[in-house]
Amino acid sequence: MYGKQFIQIVLVLILFFIFVDKLTANENVNDTTQVVTSDISEDSEFMHELPPVYMVAPFIVLLLMIATGPLFYHHFWERNYPKVAMVLGSITVIYYLAVLNDSHSLLHSLAEYFSFIALLGSLFVASGGILLRVNRKATPFVNVLFLLFGSIIANVIGTTGASMLLIRPFIKMNQNRIRPYHIIFFIFMVSNIGGALTPIGDPPLFLGFLRGVPFFWVLANVWYIWIPTLLVLLAVFYLFDSFNKGNASSDTEEFTGKIEFKGAKNLIFLTIIILSVFIDPAVLSWVPSLSPLPFGIREIIMLAVIYFSYKKADQEILKANEFDFEPIKEVAYLFIGIFMTMIPALQLIAHEANVLSDKLTAGVFYWATGSLSGFLDNAPTYLNFLSAAMGKYLLDVNLKSDVVEFVMHDDIYLRAISVAAVFFGSMTYIGNGPNFMVKSICERAGIKMPSFFTYMIKYSIPILIPIFLVVWLIFFR
Repeated sequence: MYGKQFIQIVLVLILFFIFVDKLTANENVNDTTQVVTSDISEDSEFMHELPPVYMVAPFIVLLLMIATGPLFYHHFWERNYPKVAMVLGSITVIYYLAVLNDSHSLLHSLAEYFSFIALLGSLFVASGGILLRVNRKATPFVNVLFLLFGSIIANVIGTTGASMLLIRPFIKMNQNRIRPYHIIFFIFMVSNIGGALTPIGDPPLFLGFLRGVPFFWVLANVWYIWIPTLLVLLAVFYLFDSFNKGNASSDTEEFTGKIEFKGAKNLIFLTIIILSVFIDPAVLSWVPSLSPLPFGIREIIMLAVIYFSYKKADQEILKANEFDFEPIKEVAYLFIGIFMTMIPALQLIAHEANVLSDKLTAGVFYWATGSLSGFLDNAPTYLNFLSAAMGKYLLDVNLKSDVVEFVMHDDIYLRAISVAAVFFGSMTYIGNGPNFMVKSICERAGIKMPSFFTYMIKYSIPILIPIFLVVWLIFFR
């Protein structure tokens, strides 16, 4: 029921925003306080009135409810989280349309949401038709190798692809000894930090590539930060896992050491998804733009993959994977609320960052980008601080030639922003799309996951912040 309602609501939003955008496209905003919205599209020069600070309230309320709902009012939250996300998102939408007369920002955020959910949805469904079984005893060393492998391939099929492909076999391999920390470290490495080496790895880096950052720049400039960070995390995980003795039954179970792989045809769908990422007018000039629609050819291809990969999937594999659409449905509802309510926060941050850009150091960019990437979508956060950093040299983030000049001129700021946007996405469940989806899959598998605040207090703050502090001291201080 909710799935059909969700599609209907999104279609109405698309048509309504386009209609209002056409009506208001030629009107001028008379208020002297303005902000330039970060936009990949050709109309990024639109100017709009800056929202008041109190309009950040719906975003804060939504985050608090995501954090406290499953813990304090579980049954209400489980039944009503779609309504909560929609109502809070509607407050922002109505304010932007009725008060600010700004449908452009809403359409831009909706376009980002479509790209986000099309990618996550297609990877989720395509990987659901692949069965991977590792018939080996889950020792700490084997788990370390598994997480290392997942972190490496995250740069090839993205953190979302790697997470969706590997989380189920990781759970099954550790079924007699699975603990929440297994999943937390999986989120740390496979769902976030692992994908820091290529534009395919994580959405912020891909947006940088679309703007003009050379494809292999990230690999050349981040590998020497990525390797020690990942090795330290693997070492900490090994210590955790060494104290886990598991169930006695695991000691008597026989293991063949074989790796079973089924659903190879879905690798074709995964390949189509990865290739479609580059079908963008900003990358290939011959690709048509579907403006003013908030999606393009890329998203249409990904939605087609969702349909065909599910229809063609082996039902036995889907059953073995305990596949259903609940995790992606939860992400779809909550994140449309997040994408709408975070618009004022992002615009206020972009305004202040550009005003203060001449006072911002590499260390400030690192901590500011990182801390906000843990709670806001890390892709627009990356773009906002990239724009502020380029403003130090009077360069425009919307011009590829300026981005190339910026990279050649002084790349320490770009390095700080890139590392922080990807690394700090692991600080919360909502820091990166795969985090929440992994949590949902694990909970449906019967694993009791820590709450939003417990995740931070028990795991991400005491484990990640010291590591990120050392990264800052060595590379960005």
